[in-house]
Amino acid sequence: MNPAIVIPSYWAGQDADAFAPGHYDHTTDPAALAPELDTCLGSLEKVRGVGRVIVLVVCPPAATDRVRAQVASICAAHPMLPVTVVTNDEATHVQERIAHIAPEVRDEPVSLRGYGAIRNMGLAAAAVLGHDVVVFLDDDEVVLTENFMDEALHGLNQLTRQGLPILAKSGYFYDRAGSPFADTSRSKWCDRWWTKRDQFNRWMRRALATTRISRSNYVCGGCLALHARAFTRVAFDPYITRGEDLDYLFNIRMNGLDVWFDNKWVVRHLPPKQTEKAPRFLQNVYRWTYERAKLLYANAQIDLHQVTADSLMPYPGPWISENLESKVVKTCLARALCTREHGAYLRVLTRGRASARRYAAANCDKYVRFQNFWPAIMAGLWCDAELAALLERGSTGGAAEKDAAGAPAASAPAAGGHAAAADKRADAAPEPADTANAAPIPAPEPADAGAAAPAPAHAPAEARPTSQGEDA
Repeated sequence: MNPAIVIPSYWAGQDADAFAPGHYDHTTDPAALAPELDTCLGSLEKVRGVGRVIVLVVCPPAATDRVRAQVASICAAHPMLPVTVVTNDEATHVQERIAHIAPEVRDEPVSLRGYGAIRNMGLAAAAVLGHDVVVFLDDDEVVLTENFMDEALHGLNQLTRQGLPILAKSGYFYDRAGSPFADTSRSKWCDRWWTKRDQFNRWMRRALATTRISRSNYVCGGCLALHARAFTRVAFDPYITRGEDLDYLFNIRMNGLDVWFDNKWVVRHLPPKQTEKAPRFLQNVYRWTYERAKLLYANAQIDLHQVTADSLMPYPGPWISENLESKVVKTCLARALCTREHGAYLRVLTRGRASARRYAAANCDKYVRFQNFWPAIMAGLWCDAELAALLERGSTGGAAEKDAAGAPAASAPAAGGHAAAADKRADAAPEPADTANAAPIPAPEPADAGAAAPAPAHAPAEARPTSQGEDA
């Protein structure tokens, strides 16, 4: 396999309205003395087998040159890492090629704006450069061992003992205190209806206590490995306002595949502290309202697999169920009464919910329509020599030397659907995975069974920021 690590890196300058749909959780201040990206890359220096790191630079177009220079300086401080930087300039060329491959596609489903579209840009860059595995890592995370890549690739493109292909695999993260669980120590009575943390912890305890590889109800976007036979077939949703990682599990299942959980693959998450909870709550109202509407639409399509709340218990099933609206209303009222953000929660109750419903109604069918074109887009981008040369101009460290030496690119998985543009690139490619017929996948030893849960790594006893519990 020929893996690439993809790191989205968010930089200051976004819309200042934290209540706007799709507002990023946090961005790096260009004046920061220790940018998160620098810490993340520093942790990767000890990892064996890093073939390429693709950094997606998310910033306002007007700040592109300034932020590019800063990111280039950070990358230069880690000369042993083979880094390719993708900014708005490179992304524009990728978008132009996609417009040629699939002129019917509207909006910006592959771009450096919006969580899902940014992930798709990472997949597009990996396809252009011929990588058959994408390992997503967030810039506010650090890897913990030199075996990170070995753990990322463990079991990938193999079969479970039941003969099912492992083409998408999630690890998880420890918080600052070294815990894999969402913090419930500060729960108040006003949180009694917003119980994501408790439900997430119930699922996580079970997943950590079972075999190393198990079927997942969870996706950690900063510890996620996708084989090309999955990511050339299934795109991220560019229309979801946040939670695009867990949403990818729904998309995978819609298309007859699955995400698997590896309870020995772990990173540490070190996000900055956040003080205001109401804006993030509203982002989750948008997220789950849209998610429920999208799944209702998708479940009515005859060519997609059903994704139901019952199949996703204890988490995240309740958040795509018919009880979602009741949870939102009761939590808004309770928090308006007992928190200092009472005005903000009343705003969510009186205006935010209606706005979220309008957004969901206007966009719930768009992902399914975009997904129809995704295999052709991927096939058309695969090993595109002109785009690859353009991306390589932003490479530092070992990647450029490796490519100059003629390192072979992975064969492109063949695309289905609108794939005429890909004929010359997919001659030797395997077919995309088919859960009804896994024969094309090599069958080495089945994925591990009976592995014990890992012990938490040591970490400074710092105050825990709101992170995993909010995302959960």
